[in-house]
Amino acid sequence: MKRRRVKITGIGPVTPAGIGKDEFWKGILEPVSRVRPYKGLGEEYGPFVAACVERFNIAKYVNRVALPKGAARHTLFAVAGAVLAVQDAGITKDELGRTNCAVVTGSSIMDFGGTIRSIDAVRDRGMKMAQARVLYAIGIGSVPSAINQAIGMNARTVALSNQCSSGMDAIGYAASLVASGEVDLAICGGTEAPLHRFPLIELRAADLTPATTEMPGRQARPFDLWRTTGVVGEGSCMFVIEAEGSIRPGYSYVTGYGFANDEGDDLCGGMVEAGKLAMAQAHVRASDIEVLNAWGPGHKLIDKAEVSAMKELLGSHLPNIAAVSIKGAIGTPLGAAPAIQVAAAALAQKHGEVPPTVNWEFPDPDCDLTLSNRAREVAHRFTLVNSHGLGAVNSSMILERCR
Repeated sequence: MKRRRVKITGIGPVTPAGIGKDEFWKGILEPVSRVRPYKGLGEEYGPFVAACVERFNIAKYVNRVALPKGAARHTLFAVAGAVLAVQDAGITKDELGRTNCAVVTGSSIMDFGGTIRSIDAVRDRGMKMAQARVLYAIGIGSVPSAINQAIGMNARTVALSNQCSSGMDAIGYAASLVASGEVDLAICGGTEAPLHRFPLIELRAADLTPATTEMPGRQARPFDLWRTTGVVGEGSCMFVIEAEGSIRPGYSYVTGYGFANDEGDDLCGGMVEAGKLAMAQAHVRASDIEVLNAWGPGHKLIDKAEVSAMKELLGSHLPNIAAVSIKGAIGTPLGAAPAIQVAAAALAQKHGEVPPTVNWEFPDPDCDLTLSNRAREVAHRFTLVNSHGLGAVNSSMILERCR
């Protein structure tokens, strides 16, 4: 069976760098970190920093009446992103109603904010505070259903959870549905709102987020010699993807996708296999890759391990590839991070410009990628996008610029 080519026709980012395609692109080109002190937990839990989506109001994007009662913040992010992506693609509600669609979302964790509030309410005020709707609202499966409800669609829905690779896996799965002809259009991407007691306290215990608010804007330092660990963020990015024959213009083709696990203690080793699978599906060689949108969370060991994996995957071609990590700008919004990376990569292909790696100042000999802390003009056709998550998971995607 011949597989159809799949293209991105709409992009809907909801990020600390900006909401909506144009504001996001403008923000991500700035050499500015959006990491700030985070006081949402209370002083008793100690200092935290995070990258937040500020001044977010779901009412700007959809009538609240169309939303499930008690919808979680990550769900609201995804709904806003879906609305923005559909608007960007120029699709009407009537057309969506006539189209064979799917909605595929990825998140690494459920709504622990809602869970914590429910537990606290019952503890403090008794069983009368238990609410049945919490069971529905906190689950990641409620995210694509809420998009269906808010937009007035009758699409098939599925939610994926594969740690921090979830958003990329959702795009990859949705692309396979479109490529096979199972659906003609999919709304897909990742969403995350993890700024709650759990997982923040546990992430700090695991040294995966810093325990200081000193110089917050310098905390996330991807691939920099003086990096220490990553910084948690929040946000979402949803896409409209369609078959190549769609009348709407595309940003990029989703030409390759692969996933693989690390073996044993080989940190990020699975990136090699994931990259090989993505490149094989895209029918490209290492010499074809012109830009690397790296995972690069700013963690001392993970950054180094990713570079080692890329040296094995791309060999002597790696020094000729412009590399970037956007985590210095927006932190790491867990499962939403790779979806936001895909947005940055697709817009970079459209505009012929690569965003800066914010806070990369002192090159690390062990992370000798071709980086820059300023935006660069780079006309390019093929981009490799990486993701990595706890549990030794990795996903990679190849984007090809639409002509």
